[in-house]
Amino acid sequence: MSTDVLLALTTFAVVSSLTPGPNNLMLMTSGVNFGFRRTIPHMLGIELGFGLLLLAVGAGLGALLHSAPGLQLAMKIASAAYLLWLSWKIAFSKASMGSGARAEKPITFGQAALFQVVNPKGWAMALVAMGAYVSADAPILSMLVVVAAFLLVGIPTAVIWTGFGMALRNFLADPRRLRAFNLVMGLALVATLWPLLR
Repeated sequence: MSTDVLLALTTFAVVSSLTPGPNNLMLMTSGVNFGFRRTIPHMLGIELGFGLLLLAVGAGLGALLHSAPGLQLAMKIASAAYLLWLSWKIAFSKASMGSGARAEKPITFGQAALFQVVNPKGWAMALVAMGAYVSADAPILSMLVVVAAFLLVGIPTAVIWTGFGMALRNFLADPRRLRAFNLVMGLALVATLWPLLR
């Protein structure tokens, strides 16, 4: 992979990883409600799940979905249903910042990894990255470079979005503000369904 292509890949990875999407909105919400330490499994689950999604798309899963419209529709329906359910959970979670006995639990490592299967932004990123940056001359090596680029960029961007949430904790210590924040984040997560509906 040439330096120019590697630079373009890294730029794409940074921009697509930093922009708002389901993962980043959920990390920010988790940072607010549960703090940094309790959000670490969520961050690591995203990285593993997205890395595996990239490998699956690079190995031909993306081409299979494009050739099977019925499977593509089923994936869209599953993605929309799961995002709506997550949005509901976030919007109406208990306003306790994870400190009380009735507090909600943060997303686990496994849940975050599995979420990547139905994450529409993740699929779009994986399809574009593998389509644009995997070379026919060295498909395996270039596919691994793409995965490595996203993993190296993914950890810092996950930390940044969780940090955004942490920065809001004091302001959202008031349960009414926290309830409003969770409701707005739930609605923002619903808005990430727009690409599926086009």
